[in-house]
Amino acid sequence: MKTTVARKGAYIGAGAGLVLFAIFGLLPGSLLGGAAGINVAGWIFGLPLDPGLLQRVFVLAGMLAGVLVAGVAIVTATATVGWLAGRLVDVAVHMKEASEEGSATPMERR
Repeated sequence: MKTTVARKGAYIGAGAGLVLFAIFGLLPGSLLGGAAGINVAGWIFGLPLDPGLLQRVFVLAGMLAGVLVAGVAIVTATATVGWLAGRLVDVAVHMKEASEEGSATPMERR
């Protein structure tokens, strides 16, 4: 991220990703993570689960892991899209500057 336009795009994308995660990622992440935690606890302690503390810890850890994975995935994807959009804008600006200098592409200047 050498250019400021690409960096600003990545920050805007990450901010949008946090908003999207808060709206669309918390509930599915905790739901799927909780289901995975119940499965893991069921493999270890047997099903049906007793309402013990250790079983609940496994389910809680699964829910937290699901929320963390959903957050990382959404924010990384949107930050990448923002960075790519900023990079495209940066390339378009450089191409316009290069065409105003008299050369059609930056490769011809070499």
